[in-house]
Amino acid sequence: MPSDSDQQLAFALLRRTAYGRVATSMRALPFLAAARHIVSDGHVLLRMHRGFGYHDACVGSVVAYGADNLGTAGTAEGQWTVQLVGLCEAVRPSTAELARFGPPPGYVDGEPYDAVYLRIEPQKAVVHTLSPAVDSAVAGAFPAVG
Repeated sequence: MPSDSDQQLAFALLRRTAYGRVATSMRALPFLAAARHIVSDGHVLLRMHRGFGYHDACVGSVVAYGADNLGTAGTAEGQWTVQLVGLCEAVRPSTAELARFGPPPGYVDGEPYDAVYLRIEPQKAVVHTLSPAVDSAVAGAFPAVG
């Protein structure tokens, strides 16, 4: 299990963004799939489109789930990435959890969206933060060419 502080920081950051990517393997090939997430009772719940079958590869497997705010440069909180690793299982969210997900998309690649829900029980939580470089640190990071 991740330390309480690592997991709490990861959950706090995940609550600031709605989407991430789940990674596992399908027929011995790695893949990433976009998913909507919420944090609930020490778990991460995912909503994915059933039509691609990606959820079948996730259920019963150890998966990685990552989310970030890297596309929002210049945010006051800085830039960060979160990665969770844990066992994934199919679930039926409560009415309150479904409300927290918000409305699903209408279509995916032109096909009607068919939601499936998964739960990840984190075994590992990793957070990385990115900060602007300080001039002296940048100068020392690159050796002089001569």
